[in-house]
Amino acid sequence: MKRRTLLKGMSALAAAPLAGPAFAAAKPRAPIDECAHGDVTLLDGLARTQADRTLAALIAMDEDMLLRPFREAAGMPVGPAHFGGWYDRAAEFDPPRNMTGFIPGHSFGQYVSALARGYAVSGNAEAKAKIDRLLAGFAPTITPDFYKGYPLPAYTYDKHVVGLIDAHTYAGNRQARALLARATDAVLPWLPGRAIDRRVAEKGHYANAAFGWDETYTLPENLYLAAERMGGDRYAKMARAYLLDGTYFALLAAGKNDLPHRHAYSHVNALASAAKAWLADGNPMHRDAARNGLGFVIDQSYATGGWGPNEGFVEPGTGALGELLAKGQASFEAPCGTYGHFKVARYLMRITGDSRWGDSMERLFYNSALGLLPLQSDGRAFYYAEYADGRTKDYYPARCPCCSGTIGQLTADYGINAYLRDETGLYVNLYTNSRAVWRRRGEPVLTLDQRPDYPLTGDIAMAVSAPRPVRMALRLRIPAWAGPATRVAVNGGPPQPVTPGRFATIDRVWKDGDGIALFIDRPLRLEPVDAQHPNRVALVHGPLALFAIGSDIPSFTRAELLSTRQAPNPADLVWTLETGGRRQTFLPWFGIQDEKTRLYQAVV
Repeated sequence: MKRRTLLKGMSALAAAPLAGPAFAAAKPRAPIDECAHGDVTLLDGLARTQADRTLAALIAMDEDMLLRPFREAAGMPVGPAHFGGWYDRAAEFDPPRNMTGFIPGHSFGQYVSALARGYAVSGNAEAKAKIDRLLAGFAPTITPDFYKGYPLPAYTYDKHVVGLIDAHTYAGNRQARALLARATDAVLPWLPGRAIDRRVAEKGHYANAAFGWDETYTLPENLYLAAERMGGDRYAKMARAYLLDGTYFALLAAGKNDLPHRHAYSHVNALASAAKAWLADGNPMHRDAARNGLGFVIDQSYATGGWGPNEGFVEPGTGALGELLAKGQASFEAPCGTYGHFKVARYLMRITGDSRWGDSMERLFYNSALGLLPLQSDGRAFYYAEYADGRTKDYYPARCPCCSGTIGQLTADYGINAYLRDETGLYVNLYTNSRAVWRRRGEPVLTLDQRPDYPLTGDIAMAVSAPRPVRMALRLRIPAWAGPATRVAVNGGPPQPVTPGRFATIDRVWKDGDGIALFIDRPLRLEPVDAQHPNRVALVHGPLALFAIGSDIPSFTRAELLSTRQAPNPADLVWTLETGGRRQTFLPWFGIQDEKTRLYQAVV
């Protein structure tokens, strides 16, 4: 199967050495850069609607309720209104039996971060004003007392860090630098001073189980960013102290798959810390750990790109992925998992220039991100994507579950995930209605408009705007699964073939009004859940994993599944299989509402 070939290729990529010196004496630099948030505009379409709706929900969140856990810990008066769920302290907290009141105020920093990034993208003045009010309200509550009896101090401090540095960087908040210093002083008495391996911590003896779940090893990425954006060696020293080198990064860098039985999302998120550590300090172990680690993750991903059933990684080659699917386990922590995966893959694309990391992002973009239930201003959030039989989309039962702010960070980052840049040109990674500005030495010299019908068809149209002719290398990601009819043409010229699994580069002098037509041949194919369950297969069309709709879905032959046809009007979002008097409907993830679904079909 092509997907197995791709995954094998990713494993080979994980094992292969990267070009360049064995160790950088000076701070290394990724050859590819991110675009600024404000240099990419989402145009009308599903991604733009989702991003706007998420930002509106964040703006509508009650500020007194957001600040309540901090005011309460500081002995300040609070009103009766509260989110409840995991966000507010509760006497009934008794893990793992009752998680009510699990991590008070935990997602506050993520909400601030999402507002700041949303402001950077949209210029929405309400978002900036809300950030300023929230941080003004947060300032008098900062106290070490907040962490007394608190299960996950590192987990929540990490979110404070990203919220404050994003408020400073993207929204120009003047308090944020000083507040980060104070928030750091407040948490230091409760931090261990080094990375604690969660597998070791869980074997320890704690007053309750949750105290062994802290995620100190995710801290470095945001601490390095704090040092970079706000100055001060303090945060860089902390970042280095919390790198999980000996029991995680060193093993991954050496090519050992150390993922099995680890908590899924936090250890993928930690790979972003490894990538950022290489960019900050130049130790190739961290670069290789990030590269190898995400390759191992992709090797045990579902057809959607999701991973980590029941929040854990499985032993490769055991069939555990398919077995857990059959048991109806929580299949994927969709918002936070997608956000974390995007961060690591974006780092790796910048560092390696390999487009296949973008292929993994594309799967998650269409099969996870765009189909998430929208964040609600009352704290309701979508958490688990379910791939087992007869499951439906639904909000998590408790308000403000773990990482419930990542959906706002994710949607605000769509633009910087869709495009990358360097001094010679622009990289198109995700195909979605959007407009990107390419700058040379800081000056805008070219704008690219993208208005694809993809992935519902293979057609992707792009147009260039430029005040004067300019030479630029336009690089288009061609998925590794792309079929042989994939072609690209400029200004109506003859279509040129491209190579799947690479960027197609068009290096020329561009003029105002130039157009690019890319056609990606989207094969219909079957992908087994794992090698041990060859007869449980997902139907995949191009990048889209198709979900069978209904609660009583029969078995099919492979030939029958491959006879499935897309509706004449692609906008209907329907694929239909008709055989032997039976009719089965399939929908992509973003077309599913409250229907019962099945991702993997039984073949006979």
